[in-house]
Parts: sequence; C-alpha cells; structure tokens
Amino acid sequence: MNSEILIVEDEEDIRFLIAGILSDEGYAVREAGGSEAAIENFRARKPTLIILDVWLKGSGMDGIELLDYFKAADPDIPIIVISGHGTVETAVSAIRKGAYDYIVKPFKSEKLIVTAQRAVESARLKQENADLKGRSAQEDVIVGVSPTITHVSQKIDRIAPTNSRVLITGPSGAGKELFARLIHQKSLRASGPFKAVNAASMVPERVEEELFGVEDGDGNITKTGLLEKAHFGTLYLDEVADMPLETQGKLLRLLVEQRFVRVGGNDDVQVDVRLITSTSRDLDTLTRVGKFRNDLYHRLNVMPLAAPPLTERREDIPGLVDYFITRLASSTGLPARRIGEDAMAALQAHDWPGNVRQLRNNVERLLILATGDPSTPITLQTLPPEVSVVRTQGAKDGSEKIISMPLRDAREQFEREYLQAQIERFGGNISRTAAFVGMERSALHRKLKSLGVSASEKD
Repeated sequence: MNSEILIVEDEEDIRFLIAGILSDEGYAVREAGGSEAAIENFRARKPTLIILDVWLKGSGMDGIELLDYFKAADPDIPIIVISGHGTVETAVSAIRKGAYDYIVKPFKSEKLIVTAQRAVESARLKQENADLKGRSAQEDVIVGVSPTITHVSQKIDRIAPTNSRVLITGPSGAGKELFARLIHQKSLRASGPFKAVNAASMVPERVEEELFGVEDGDGNITKTGLLEKAHFGTLYLDEVADMPLETQGKLLRLLVEQRFVRVGGNDDVQVDVRLITSTSRDLDTLTRVGKFRNDLYHRLNVMPLAAPPLTERREDIPGLVDYFITRLASSTGLPARRIGEDAMAALQAHDWPGNVRQLRNNVERLLILATGDPSTPITLQTLPPEVSVVRTQGAKDGSEKIISMPLRDAREQFEREYLQAQIERFGGNISRTAAFVGMERSALHRKLKSLGVSASEKD
C-alpha cells in the first residue's frame, strides 16, 4: 500500500494487536509506547497516518498534547485518536484540534481498518489536489505516431516497472517532466506521491533545505523536505546540472544509502524514493571539466532516456496542434478552430527552438487572436510572423539574394528550399512528400537529384 502508520499506545498488548491488524492489511507500521518515543519516530520520518491513544501513562505528554505537537509540525497529517475512557468532550476536543476521527476502545477490527483506509485515502487525495493546483491543465499522455516518439513510449513502458534511476536528457520544452510523470504512473509506485522540483529555479543556498528539510536547534522539524514528501514514491529533479557541488555529494550519499540528514539536524532520515533526473545540458562534458560529480553522474544515468526535439518528429505536429486546440477550447472556453493546410505546412516546417512548449503557446495565441467565423480555418496569413516565415536547413536569409538572380536560378533556389521544407515536414518520407506536392515518386527523385537536394529514405 506504500503507507506507513505510527501507532502511539502505552498498553503493549493493545499496541501489538493494532500493529498486527494493520500489518495484515499491508501497511508498514512503527510503534511507540509513549510521547518521547512517538516524537523520536516522527522526527526520524513523518508517517502517512498516526493512531494516537489519549491516555499515555508515564509520558511527558498526553495524547491531546501530542496531537497539538504533530499538527503544529504538519497540519495535513491524518491522526486517528483512540481511547478507552471516551467522553463527548474529549472527542469534540480532538476533532477540533484536527484529528481525522475518534475511536472508543474496545473497537472491532473492521472499524479500525475502514477508518485507517479512509484516513490514508483522504490524505492522498488532498495531496493530489494540491499537486494539481500547481500544474497547468493537462493530461499525462504522449501525443504522436512518429517512429521517434513511438520508440520513446516503448522505452518508457520497459523501464517504468523497474526501480532503476532514470536520467532524461533533451532540450527545454521537449516534454521531460511529462516522461517522468508517465514513468511514475506506469511504475509499482504509482499509488505513491510524485514530487517535482527544478534545481535551476531554486536559490543555491536553499537547495538542501528544499530537498532534505530543516530542523531547529531542539530537533523539531520546521520544514519537511521533498525527499520525505516523496517517500514510497518518485522524486523528479529537473535540471540537475544546476545543483551545487556540495549538494551533489549529499545526494550521492542518498543514492548509496537511501538516507540523509536534515539541515540543522544530526540524525539520519531513511526514505524509499525512486529518483528521476533530467537535464538540457551535456553532463558528460560537465563531469570532464569538474562542474558535475562523475560518480553521481554514473549513478543517475542507470537508464538514459532522450526527449527528442520537435524538429525530429515534425509529422507529430498536426496531432499535437489538434490536441492542444481541444484541450485549450475545453479549459478556456475559446472556440476550437481548424488549421488550414497552408498554415499547418508552415507549423510543420518551423524550427521550434522551444519545442512542444513553444508550439502549445503559439496554438493558444492563435485561438485568442483568431477573428471571424469560427468555422473559417486559420490560414498562413494569420500566423505570427516568426512562425509563418519558413526557413529550411541551409536556406539563406534575405530576399535581396533572390532578387539579384536570373529567373531560372531564382526558380531553382525556390524549388530547392520548398522541396527541402516539405521533406523535413514529412519526416523524410519521400512517398508522402511526392503525394503532397503532386509529383510521381520517381519524378520527385529526379527533381531532387537535379537540384542537389539530398533526402534519406524513410518510407
């Protein structure tokens, strides 16, 4: 179940009984016979759920005082309060202080199991809702049928069920976080948390606080780190190359021992986390120049996964555009528009340095700025200038060069750039290019040869 329950009960036989019942249901359990042991357990690693007895004989704090302590440290942690001397006042007090539920001893096993299941599920849904609020409206799905993206999808399916670390490389905007989320969702940790953080967006001095958490001088947890929040789940660390060298060393220890020390703390915290990292930089080069630890690089790069730029999967652009139009129309209320063939050709031929993210932003811009009848397709003339001007590989910028040419040379230059753009648009597929431009395949081959245009066959 990937859930850990801390049982705080001073009577050993009852504590043992509760632990046995919950263990049989698949929960990992920890036990504490008093407030001191409970606090020590809590500091070592926050549990998913706490079952707390009101009366703790011989302890420095009773259950209600411990309830205040736990809720002050983490307002969202679910706590089930139990008591053999239950009164309405005690129950009301516990609920007001944030307890999830109140159970009176003696209780039936079924009552305990159902209440624990509901508490764990409630906490999980609350966390999922918080995660969703921090994300844009999207579905974790790969859109595209090109051989390039199909290969990526197949590789994700193979590596997801393993517990291996994954290093995703690729340019900004190519979908690295999407791939990380899919690996988590298809893994055996899918029911656990998925936490994502961009190392480049964090102030270097605070990276360790965000990852490992913080303790005050008295050993109290003042900030829970992402590693603890991702316990039994997956932590996705984007742009790992921007992590300070000192932090890299501490992350290496985590990978080796699955334990770390909070900032300001002294005791080890042990976690069970799968780490997925990504970078848009060349880590191999950074290791050679001493800007990234070589030993950490090899531990992160157990399963490499490349996120391809959009220029390597141009044939997926029509499907991506349709997908973005549908999603944006649904989330914004803007009318869905159809993209004309000339506009789509320009979108497919564009270089897209910002990759899929830039394509999505441009589609949203098109929907916002589109005027006239919604049934009228968006044409080349309505595309933003930076998109509608098609530049192919090797094309020379500046119309003055064409103006200075004789008509025959200018026509050849145009045909060369036009056919090169169409070949790139269709991912090198000569048959589809020939069908679109209205030529026989053999005639197209002759034309390409005469113009000096090379095209690798991808039929």
